[in-house]
Formats: sequence, C-alpha cells, structure tokens
Amino acid sequence: MMGGPQVVDAYVRTIGVSGFHLEDDERGLHRDVATQYRNWFEPAGAVQLLRRISDDSPLEPEHTQMALDWMKGTPRGEHQIKGELPPGTIVVHKTGLSDTGAGVTYATNDIGLITLPDGRRLAIAIFLTDCTADDATRDAVNARIAKAAYDAGTQPKR
Repeated sequence: MMGGPQVVDAYVRTIGVSGFHLEDDERGLHRDVATQYRNWFEPAGAVQLLRRISDDSPLEPEHTQMALDWMKGTPRGEHQIKGELPPGTIVVHKTGLSDTGAGVTYATNDIGLITLPDGRRLAIAIFLTDCTADDATRDAVNARIAKAAYDAGTQPKR
C-alpha cells in the first residue's frame, strides 16, 4: 500500500528511527524462511519509533490517532504484553508472529505503549527469536517482561 519495502525502509529513516531494515514483503517471508533474517528491527529502534509516535508524531494528528486506535484494538496478543498487567491498563501494541518450522518459531514479537497510572506512556519492545518453546510459554515470557517493566515504571523515584 505504501509502495513496497524499500519505500517503508526509507521513510522510517527519514523520521529519525535507527536500527530498522526492511527488504522483503509479507509474501516473501512466507515463501522462504531465510528472507525474514534480511528484515530486522532492533528493539531500541522499535522503542524509538514508539516514542516518536507517542511524543512527536511525524503523522497528521488524525492519522496518529488512527494508528494508536488500531494498535489499541488489536485482537491478538492478549497474553503477551497485556498478559500480567493490572486490569484496565491501557495498552496500544502490535504483535508479530512468524511461521514455525521444525519446531522453531522464528519470531514472536510484541511492541507497544503501556499507559502507567500517572499517565506517562512506557514504550516496550519484546522480540523472541528462534524459539523452541510453545505458544503459551512464549506469551508468558512476553507478559513477565512487560510486567517487570510496568512495575519498574510505577516505582517511586528515589
């Protein structure tokens, strides 16, 4: 829709996000397992993108809100970032799940913004790569990481 992987890759660089490389589209990823290793996003880069969207969006306000609403309403990942957070915590996130072959799931990802009780947004990126664990275990790891980050973000400043 945006013009292909190269257009998206270039755009992400123009908005000041580093640690991102997109070479192949979704169809290519499913045709050849090796292609997914040519596409990458460093967790720090994913957090940088989330911070940019949250704090200084390069998009028009209505498009920023559309993206956040889309991420808030995502039907997947209820047991990932959201899994162990207090009920009612606002989370806008985007999951990513690759194919599984020979008992290895190549990628289980979840990135998002967690709204803390004081209104601040915590940006988080969790990328699990080449896992042999089952879905429930990978989801539980994501949930525990998010809960630890949430707990750290809600601790009083010393």
